[in-house]
Amino acid sequence: MNIKAVIFDLGGVVLGSPLHAIAEYERELGLPKNFVNHVVANTAPHGAWSRLERGEISMETFYTDFEKDCAEAGPTFSAREMMRRMSEVTQPRANMLQAIGRIRESGLKVAALTNNWISDEEAGPDDGTRALHGLFDVFVESSVEGLRKPDPRIYELVCQRLEINPSDAVFLDDIGGNLKSARLLGMTTIKVEEPEKALLELSNTLGFELLD
Repeated sequence: MNIKAVIFDLGGVVLGSPLHAIAEYERELGLPKNFVNHVVANTAPHGAWSRLERGEISMETFYTDFEKDCAEAGPTFSAREMMRRMSEVTQPRANMLQAIGRIRESGLKVAALTNNWISDEEAGPDDGTRALHGLFDVFVESSVEGLRKPDPRIYELVCQRLEINPSDAVFLDDIGGNLKSARLLGMTTIKVEEPEKALLELSNTLGFELLD
């Protein structure tokens, strides 16, 4: 295996998982497990979540439109509150930052590939990622490119910018559907459920230690 680059998702991989915040909000409202995920998947690619991540609508429009997509949740569901909770948990994971540094020191390239959105308050991409740009050789954001995972074109784009073939890359994500698209293009994939286990698997794949 001739790996030339490692591609990281951000939320749930390099950053804390917004899925945990969503799950907690679902439980508080008495909604079925994975309710929001099902709405996102069932309304893709034209639903509010998909359009937000492609940079096609503002956050204020998203709040209204996503609540319509989630109409069966009842009047207590607040897209604004959900997004507030998500932003609170997307803080950098120290072990991932250490691993990224060691990968770059080894001479391999490192990229970020994230589905994110435009924050009305900051007038720029926002999923807790601005301070992370300098850590990566290539930084690809759905809201900037008008493409979102799992569309194969966004994986091809990040590989083009890294100047590699998909088969030269390892891709880490916490969502199975995103990993499936990467595998179909020839990438080696690692699902991140527990960061330490994922980094151990990545270490074994690369052939050197990423953690102390």
